[in-house]
Amino acid sequence: MRRLHFLVLVGVTAVVAAAACGGPPPPPPPPEPNADSIAAAQAQEDSIRRAQEEAERLRQEEAERARRESESASERARIADELRSTLAVLTHFDYDRSDIRPGDAAILDQKVAILSANPNLRIRISGHCDERGSDEYNLALGNRRATSAKQYLVSHGIDASRIETVSFGEERPIAMGRDEDSWAQNRRDEFEIIGGGEELVRP
Repeated sequence: MRRLHFLVLVGVTAVVAAAACGGPPPPPPPPEPNADSIAAAQAQEDSIRRAQEEAERLRQEEAERARRESESASERARIADELRSTLAVLTHFDYDRSDIRPGDAAILDQKVAILSANPNLRIRISGHCDERGSDEYNLALGNRRATSAKQYLVSHGIDASRIETVSFGEERPIAMGRDEDSWAQNRRDEFEIIGGGEELVRP
């Protein structure tokens, strides 16, 4: 009987020891989040998202501004080149004449518009002749031709101080033939920008 009691006691002790060696008890479950902590976390996420969206918006605006400025500069340069080309168009004269022909008056009208829109612009008009006639006569004729174009521009509102004139007579032909077609090309006024032509605006 004592042996039976001893065995029961040993069994109970073993069970208790096994339970004691099972490790630490499991940790308690995390606390349930309350409404305030959820709202705070959501507000932080919203703030980060808004900051990211604002940064992206500013980046896109800067890129668009840079693109517009680049296009604007390119367009301004294109317009200036176009206006310089218009200013450089020659006018021509009949043989031994210095009066402005109707077709050339239309060319000068375009120059009037450009000069009016760009008050800092200054030009030089050079008069030229064909090879016929003496050097002295052609220098005088070239001067009359340049002066005739200047007077036309001045009569249409351009300040005379913005226009210089010079005569080259027959010294600078652009056509080397000795026929009427070549001579007609050489009887001309040329127009050169001498100031204020860096940036031009369209009339």
